[in-house]
Amino acid sequence: MKFGGTSVQDAEAFARVAEIVESQKDLSPIVVTSAMSKVTDALIYAFETAKKGDSQTAFASLDPHFERHAQVSQNLTGEEQQKSFLIELNLAKEELFDLLLRAERRSLPLSMLKDAIISYGEQLSSRLLAEVCKAKNLNARQIDSRRLIVTDDEYGAATPVWNETENLVKLELEPLIEADEITILGGFIAASRSGETTTLGRGGSDYSAALVGAALQAREIQIWTDVTGVLTCDPRVCSEARTIGTLSYEEASELAYFGAKVLHPKTIQPAVDFSIPVRVCNSHEPREKGTMILPSSAETARKVKSIAHKTGITILRISSARMLGSYGFMAALFQVFERYRTVIDVISTSEVSVALTLDNTASLENIINDLKRLGAVEVEADHAVVCVVGEGLRESSGLAAKIFSTLEDINISLISHGASSVNMTFVVKEEKVGEVIKRLHNEFFQEI
Repeated sequence: MKFGGTSVQDAEAFARVAEIVESQKDLSPIVVTSAMSKVTDALIYAFETAKKGDSQTAFASLDPHFERHAQVSQNLTGEEQQKSFLIELNLAKEELFDLLLRAERRSLPLSMLKDAIISYGEQLSSRLLAEVCKAKNLNARQIDSRRLIVTDDEYGAATPVWNETENLVKLELEPLIEADEITILGGFIAASRSGETTTLGRGGSDYSAALVGAALQAREIQIWTDVTGVLTCDPRVCSEARTIGTLSYEEASELAYFGAKVLHPKTIQPAVDFSIPVRVCNSHEPREKGTMILPSSAETARKVKSIAHKTGITILRISSARMLGSYGFMAALFQVFERYRTVIDVISTSEVSVALTLDNTASLENIINDLKRLGAVEVEADHAVVCVVGEGLRESSGLAAKIFSTLEDINISLISHGASSVNMTFVVKEEKVGEVIKRLHNEFFQEI
């Protein structure tokens, strides 16, 4: 059971999570929690402030968030639990002060210090949740995730070492499960082989839950968030969005990659490897079934299950006569993006040109300079990727025509179709994406 930051944002939310855990205590749950909402951002801000030479201000900026944790403890736990958590909180303050001072002095690599600093969000929330559960007479125990998940030393986005992680998870957690203890872990955080704190990058708490669930071959992995499952589109764009009952792993991966905020693509992989169902639930409405993600999922009559989108997209077009009949051109092109560790979202090719999209433009200037050695480069900013997902899309005659006739007066900058059997992707101007989503949702879901 993984709970996101909004599911543990205040005392009311912590109480709700403890009730949900209590309702499933007979199923021997392993609980993974994110940091309280806004805490990770606050820790990043503190790190950046300390790095600029002001560790005192950096540490002081964390006071309101320390107080939030203390307030939850006071509201939801008894004297014994409060005393226990206060010791943990004071120790965390001392350690954070020292780490921020080190960041100011740059006495250790900054990437290492940043991971160590931002890990305290999950360390504190997991300890606090354990105390809240104990106050409800649950047999709960916090275990430091850094004892379980082993990674490489790529700080900020570490890659788990699966065999070692699997062995440690089994060694540490199986005896606790047999003893009917409810284990509570902080998500997102891990440790390198040398014992240094690492983090798993974006969506890391989901990834932690999936890794632990896969190692234990759990019945299912539950992702508890603030929406009821995976929706037919972003409800902030179209208020008529509704919950999808079931998705396949492949459908969920495509949706996650192309902007569905409920899941992160890495979450799916450990589940895929062991065919473990993933259920996406709403911590505000725990009795709702949410969305179940399974190894395979049946087609629906309308084929389309959901429409995802991602904004802030930049298109690069590379044209060169050297492409014609050349077998090394694409390799040289991809090496540029590998060199700058930049992911390509969508790609389309012709005989003498390649068009592709990026959402990370941190190294854009260097990428463009290197690409100019291969051919002429055009750059178009302020676009959005739209991804229409559903089983059997590639084999469905007339579906592409239906999609594009719905958008006949909107310019489509780039189309990718056929690489996946469940996805059709295209790119439009960012200013048009809201209208595109509403039109498509109305076309495919208005009869439901």
